[in-house]
Amino acid sequence: MSRITLAVWPLLLSGICLPVLAQPAWEVLKTFPIGGQGGWDYLTVDPQTHRLYVPRTTHTMVIDAQSGKVIADIPGQKNAHGVALAPAARRGFISDGGGDGAIVIFDLKTNAVLGSLSAMPDADGIIYDSVSDQVLVVSGRGKALMSFKPDIDPKTGKIEAPIALRGEPEFLAADPAGRVYINLMDTHEVAAVDLKNRKVIANWPVAPGGLPVGMAIDTKNERIFIGCRGPQKLIVMSTKNGQVLADLPIGESVDAIKLIDGQVFASTAGSQLFVAGETAGKYAMMQTVKTGEGARTMGVDSASKRIYLPAAEYETGSNGRRAQKPNTFMILVVGPRNAE
Repeated sequence: MSRITLAVWPLLLSGICLPVLAQPAWEVLKTFPIGGQGGWDYLTVDPQTHRLYVPRTTHTMVIDAQSGKVIADIPGQKNAHGVALAPAARRGFISDGGGDGAIVIFDLKTNAVLGSLSAMPDADGIIYDSVSDQVLVVSGRGKALMSFKPDIDPKTGKIEAPIALRGEPEFLAADPAGRVYINLMDTHEVAAVDLKNRKVIANWPVAPGGLPVGMAIDTKNERIFIGCRGPQKLIVMSTKNGQVLADLPIGESVDAIKLIDGQVFASTAGSQLFVAGETAGKYAMMQTVKTGEGARTMGVDSASKRIYLPAAEYETGSNGRRAQKPNTFMILVVGPRNAE
């Protein structure tokens, strides 16, 4: 697990070479054996407490990101997808896409469940936007953006009337100007939403990428980074007008996109973490880190500069399909080489 594969491409799409040595080389530093049942989806890390929140289908694990110790296990979900944290409200929120859809609210200190909000089916990507002080959640099959205040009554509160989208959303990001950007997987677009006026103001194609899923935002430079599954691309898009500024090839089944100090990370199911960078406005792929099977998503601790990827051991069953071996779930910790 700790071996690293560098893929530095001297002939870049931009036509120039990046000074790779000026950037850190990344590698798997350690592996936390976790075990337990269930799949996994979007990971979230609290940089203040260094706690890692891992949805595991019917429950969400809370893990000490520094030691790998399981702190708590939050029960009661049907199909958990993601976790949003609102530290000022001392609350966390789990998007549960199972059944009719729900948002599970829990206490950040005790990890106790405080209540559950009724939501639209297939509640998926979820974030907390500190600028608007709202929790934002997308409904895939419902083709909508949902929102509510983090101090909502956890037992009787109601989510605001949803904002309709013209495609099936996957993940999202918000900027300080009150706009929300949402990947629409089936229409191969990004929807730009005016949150204050609660309406879609633009739909931008992600071509030459397609099937957009993961997203991260650089609010300072007004760019979003989009992971696409087909064609398999990392797309760099302007939040000013939706212009595609760069497209880079990545591996199959990307799920998450993250940023650390200007570098872009794309995690894929093919045991590869792709690292891209920029010089003089030109983007290029700088490195490919060998990770683990199933490590298609990730969480980032912005304080420690560590990346956490869920993975497991797999075997091929009699039906010819790959399946997770029982109790082999693990967290891979990626950081700069020679960091530990």
